[in-house]
Amino acid sequence: MIYHVSREDDPRLKPYRHVGDAAWLEARGLFVAEGRLVVERLLSLACQEIEHGGFVVDSVLLTEAACRAIESRLDPAWVVLVAEPAIVDGVTGIKFHRGCLGLVRRPSQPLPLSALANTRRLVLLEAVGNPDNIGGVFRSAAALGADAVLLDRACGDPFYRKAVRTSMGAVLRLPSTRIDPWLDGLATLRNMGFTIVALAPAGELTIDEFAATLSPDTRLALLAGSEGEGLSTAAREAAHVTVRIPVDARSDSLNVVVAVSIALQRFRRS
Repeated sequence: MIYHVSREDDPRLKPYRHVGDAAWLEARGLFVAEGRLVVERLLSLACQEIEHGGFVVDSVLLTEAACRAIESRLDPAWVVLVAEPAIVDGVTGIKFHRGCLGLVRRPSQPLPLSALANTRRLVLLEAVGNPDNIGGVFRSAAALGADAVLLDRACGDPFYRKAVRTSMGAVLRLPSTRIDPWLDGLATLRNMGFTIVALAPAGELTIDEFAATLSPDTRLALLAGSEGEGLSTAAREAAHVTVRIPVDARSDSLNVVVAVSIALQRFRRS
């Protein structure tokens, strides 16, 4: 159903006044899909069955131009609100949406580790808080062959508006879940046959040395830590091996997104 909204105080716009309030959204089981590209990817995924990666769309807020661009792909059962750009900006208070915003239901059930039984490449994040880094890791992981991203409870929210936008929608299509307790989860992955590879500036092997040991059937879980402290001692000890990416002596480390991307590409070639 498409509704044309002409006033900022229209009650149907009320939820969109909270798109910048992460706590409000999470308490109501929602997240925001922001920007035309992300919303278009959401539309294709929302057509799938939920158990196969689909999402439930609560409503969509569009400008007239955005509505014309994607109207043919809108589900007739959805609530679609169409308003002038000034109204959309005034209600939401944000400027990055390009006339497209969606309020979407978060996955209601966590992904069980048993669902990863047939996967070969995982990315594990410990205490990565910055939403740009969270989104960047998802974008690289989706592009470079990872099957899922697993996060500890100290990581930022992958469904935070900025993380979804930075991922260019990859958060929507790449399976993810939180592991808690963290170390128990790492032990479970080891028992499932994954080789846990910890990225650390002082790793015992270079990435090329480790890649040379891989066989075609090796199942890898790539473990990366926080932007400041890196991996905890406990996480490094839970890994099978620590691996370093050699850098110029004048640099101490790489950004977590860059490091994960380099490692995924190197292991993909192997």
